[in-house]
Amino acid sequence: MSDFTGKTVLVTGSSRGIGLAIAKAFDAAGANLILHARSEIQAETLAEFQHDVQVLQFDIADATATEASLKALYKQENFQGIDILVNNAGITKDQLAMGLTPEDFAQVVNVNLNGTFNVTQPVFKKMIRQKHGVIINLSSVVGLMGNMGQTNYAASKAGIIGLTKSLAKEGARRHIRVNAIAPGMIVSDMTAALPEATQAEILKNIPLARFGQVDEIAQTALFLAENDYITGQTITVDGGLYI
Repeated sequence: MSDFTGKTVLVTGSSRGIGLAIAKAFDAAGANLILHARSEIQAETLAEFQHDVQVLQFDIADATATEASLKALYKQENFQGIDILVNNAGITKDQLAMGLTPEDFAQVVNVNLNGTFNVTQPVFKKMIRQKHGVIINLSSVVGLMGNMGQTNYAASKAGIIGLTKSLAKEGARRHIRVNAIAPGMIVSDMTAALPEATQAEILKNIPLARFGQVDEIAQTALFLAENDYITGQTITVDGGLYI
């Protein structure tokens, strides 16, 4: 059983889905949780946590607002710093490349890739000074293998892998580890909305013959947070889709 008692964990995009599952897993392991969302997190969601949580609300694509929110966090009385940062927040705007507008391409990259950097940079600076820290970035199997209709999303998630490797090299001497998780097809509102025929076609390419669960991504995050000899890696959790 993982034990993160006394550790402070910030999870972006933690109002639902994978981000919420990761936050709950760290909460169950005793961590102090800082949740983040672009919009208000519902009271019933907050009530699902075992311990008190703090909530930050800002758009990660807005570098100025992001930095201001994080600066205010660090200025709080008795705040000891962030031990673990999980960059999960992201969006999709799927369209075949020939129909993709420059605006839709830029928006997805700006949120998923630039937004990840906007959150990471100020936290990374503090981790450098405190001489420890863990950063876990949510990429995607699409960032490794590409996917029709997701040129913008694939580019952003591939960029996160490059960001992860570079930060891992920069942070290692200060005992900061940086890794990425690349989920495959995970049960979610998005996958549930797919036609049954589409789901069946996708399942044909997954050796384990099922979609993943959000808790399986959350357990991977816990593993990366506590294993002190893994850095710069991308852990694929996809049922064998990308073999």
